[in-house]
Amino acid sequence: MDPQNIATPPRQLTAAEVGACVRLFRELRHWSQEQLAEISGLNVRTIQRVEQGSSASFDTRRALARAFEFEDIDALNKPFSVPSTEELQAAQADFEREHITLAMSPLTSGRQLASLVTSCEMDLSEPAFELPREAAEEFAVLVDYYRDYRDCHDLYSETQKLEVYEDLQRHVDALRALGVSLCHGSRKVRVGLAQPGIDPLIATVLYVVAFRVGHEPAQIATPKAARIG
Repeated sequence: MDPQNIATPPRQLTAAEVGACVRLFRELRHWSQEQLAEISGLNVRTIQRVEQGSSASFDTRRALARAFEFEDIDALNKPFSVPSTEELQAAQADFEREHITLAMSPLTSGRQLASLVTSCEMDLSEPAFELPREAAEEFAVLVDYYRDYRDCHDLYSETQKLEVYEDLQRHVDALRALGVSLCHGSRKVRVGLAQPGIDPLIATVLYVVAFRVGHEPAQIATPKAARIG
């Protein structure tokens, strides 16, 4: 039997093994080191050191386990069974079956955001990392604003739309001043229950995601099934 297809018995992992596991789990999800840093709340240099086999603190291992959505956030601090090649392949297949990869682009202006919002029937708007309180409030106000605008934009005159663009721009600028950058992507989804003779609604979903300035990814992996507003 191929030794690579045999999981090792549970034991405390060495720093090098933790690094190898972190890199494998990250690559299974098609994440860059920058994306893992954002999701875990760690800095990129820490991710690099861990993957290179340097020792990681208890809290760092916890943050990584939480980022990978382990049921036990102390999994990397306890005796751990290194998965076999077959188990890794199965995990990757499961992840790819449940997720899609979206291309992301910078969101730079209020006018651009207004156009994106009105061209999509719904949105999924969320931060990619834990925002400080002031930034979280600013982001929430922005989301509420453009959702309200999407629902009744056809009632606005062209002059009123200019005011909306300016308001949205102020929120985008305020977030950037707080170290938060916005990116956007979109996807088509089927909405509604499958019923005989009734075709599901095909809708476009706008993704507006907040990242730390300077850490904006070119793409993200997102669950196929998601709560969409």
